[in-house]
Amino acid sequence: GAGPASTVRQRAFAAASNAYGVPASVLLGVSYMESRWDDHGAAPSTSGGYGPMHLTDISVEAAGQAKGDGSFRSSDGPDSLHTASIAAALTKLDPSRLKSDDTANICGGAAVLASYQRGLGRPTGASSATAAWYDSVKSYSGAATPADAVVFADRVFATIRTGSVRTTSDGQRLQLTSEPALAMPKPDQATLAASAQADSHIDCPSTISCEWIPAPYEQYGTTPGEYGNHDLANRPTDLDIDYIVIHNTEATYATTLQLVQDPTYVSWNYSIRSSDGHVAQHLDAKDVGFHAGNWYINMHAIGIEHEGFAAQGATWYTEAMYASSAKLVRYLADKYSVKLDRAHLIGHDQVPGTIPANVPGMHWDPGPYWDWEHYMSLVGAPMHATRRGNTTVVMVKPGFADNQQPVTGCSGSGACTTQGTNFVYLHTAPSASSPLVKDLGLHADGSPSTTLVSDHGARLAAGQQVAVAKRSGDWVGVWYLGDIGWLYSPPSNPDVVATGGRTVSAKPGALTVPVYGRAYPEAAAYAGTGVPYQTVTPLQYTIKAGQKYVLADDTIDTNYYYAKTFDNSLPGDHTVITGNDRYYEIWFGHRIFYVRAADVVVAN
Repeated sequence: GAGPASTVRQRAFAAASNAYGVPASVLLGVSYMESRWDDHGAAPSTSGGYGPMHLTDISVEAAGQAKGDGSFRSSDGPDSLHTASIAAALTKLDPSRLKSDDTANICGGAAVLASYQRGLGRPTGASSATAAWYDSVKSYSGAATPADAVVFADRVFATIRTGSVRTTSDGQRLQLTSEPALAMPKPDQATLAASAQADSHIDCPSTISCEWIPAPYEQYGTTPGEYGNHDLANRPTDLDIDYIVIHNTEATYATTLQLVQDPTYVSWNYSIRSSDGHVAQHLDAKDVGFHAGNWYINMHAIGIEHEGFAAQGATWYTEAMYASSAKLVRYLADKYSVKLDRAHLIGHDQVPGTIPANVPGMHWDPGPYWDWEHYMSLVGAPMHATRRGNTTVVMVKPGFADNQQPVTGCSGSGACTTQGTNFVYLHTAPSASSPLVKDLGLHADGSPSTTLVSDHGARLAAGQQVAVAKRSGDWVGVWYLGDIGWLYSPPSNPDVVATGGRTVSAKPGALTVPVYGRAYPEAAAYAGTGVPYQTVTPLQYTIKAGQKYVLADDTIDTNYYYAKTFDNSLPGDHTVITGNDRYYEIWFGHRIFYVRAADVVVAN
C-alpha cells in the first residue's frame, strides 16, 4: 500500500496479517522479540534466523548445536530449525527471497504461525483473539526446552500488553499498540520450576530459563598455583558485590560453554544465549571469577557473558538476550545490593587497567553496538534528566537507533555497517573537522584516537557522566582524561541531559592528582598477616589543577583478597586485607577510575 517509505515494514505486517489470518499484534510481538523489527538483509542472526520474523535455515552439527552462520543447507534436525523451508512451501515464495526480502519474510513468518494455529485446531483470522495464539507462539520460538518456549511466549505477550514504538536501524518506524486488557496466560510454573530446581546452585529469577553448568575449581598442574578457573570465597560476607560487568563472548554459545568448563581458562558467573535468552550459571555468587582483567573488580563483581561478537553487534544482541539479561541483573542487584546505575552496571570496556602496561590490552566489549539506553530501561533504571537547564554535570544520552556514529574496522579496514551506536565522539575543538581527543593509555605515542571499532579512546557511552568545562554554540566541552573534549549536542537534539551531581578536583596546592585502576589497602594493613604488600601504581593519566570530574561512588571498599594457591598452602592464603586509606570512584574517561580521597576535594 501507499505511504511514507519509513512505514513500509509496518504496512507489510498489516498486509501479512490480513493475508494469512494472524492478528497484527501477534506478528509484531513475535517479530519484536525475535529481531526488534530489524532486517539484516541476507545476513543471519547467531541462531541462523533471517529477517524480522527470524526464519531459520540451519544444519545440526554432530554435537547437536545449531550453527547459524548460513553455510549449511541441510534437512537434519527439527522443523524449528527450518522455518524458511516451511514458509516457502506455504507461501510458494523462493527461500532466498524469504531470507533477503523483509516483506516476503514477514509473510513467511505469518504463514508459519497460521499453520501452527491450524495444527492446534484453533481459529485463525486477523481479528481473532490475541490470547488464543499463545501456544502457537510457543511453537514458533523453536526453543530447545518447554521452559524456554514458555519464557519466549510470556515475553511476546508481555510486549503486546505494554506495546512498543521503535525506529529500526534502517530507519523503519513501527508501532505495536498496547493491549492493556490482554489476559496474560497463567505462567507455566511447573515447567519453570522443574528447570530452576535442577541444581541447588541456581541463582536466577524464576521468570527466566536457567541451568547450572559449573566452572571447575581444580588443580591442573604440579605446583600449588596451577589451578583454575576461579577462587573460592565468601561473598558478600567478606567482600561486597559492587559491580555487575557486561561482557560479550567473542565466540558461539557452544564454544563459550567449552571454555568456561576448562580449568586452564578463565571463568564468569553467567552465559546468555543469543537466540532465546537462555542462561547458564557457572559460579556461585560467593566465589570470585577471573573475567574482568582487574583483580579488584573481580573481587567485587559478578560477570555476565552474552553470546556474540562486538563488531557485529545488532546481529547478535537480540531482544530475547536483552530481556533475560535485564531480568537477571535486576534480580542480582536486588539480592546483592548493587547500585543500578552506569557506574556499577558496567561494560567490560569500562574496567580500568591495574598498571600502565596493562591499559592498552584491556577489553572493549560489549562494544559500540550494545544498546545501553534500552538495556537500562529493561533493568528498571532508565536514563533521564534529573535537573532543568544547564548544569555543570551532564549524562550522555544520545539515543541509539538514530545515533549512527561512523565506525571502521569491523571487517577488514573499511567502514562498518551503518547502524545505531551507544556513544558520542569527543573532539579536540568545537568542530567536527578537528581531531579526536587523545588517550595516552591506548596511544602512547600521543596520536589522536581513531574510529576503529575497538578504539574507545574518544568515546563517551550512554549513561556516563561528565563535568562541563566550556560551551561553544552547539558544542559542549567536558573534562576528559586530563583535558577538554568537545561533543556535539545541539539544544534541538541534545546528546547530553542535565543530571547534576558532585565533582572531585585536585586539592588546593596540588598541580596534578594521580589516577588508579584499583583501590588496595595501604602497606600498614598487611602487617602480621603473612600477605605481601600489593602496590597501588598510578596510571598514565592525571587530574590537573582546575579540572573537575564526576564523583561516581564515595563508598569504595579498600581491600584485597589474597588467594594464590589451590590448597591454601601460603601464609595468609585466602585472606581479605582491609585498609583505612579511602578511595573514590570517578568518571574520568571511557572507563571508571579511582582516586585517593586525600588527594581531592569534593564539591556539590
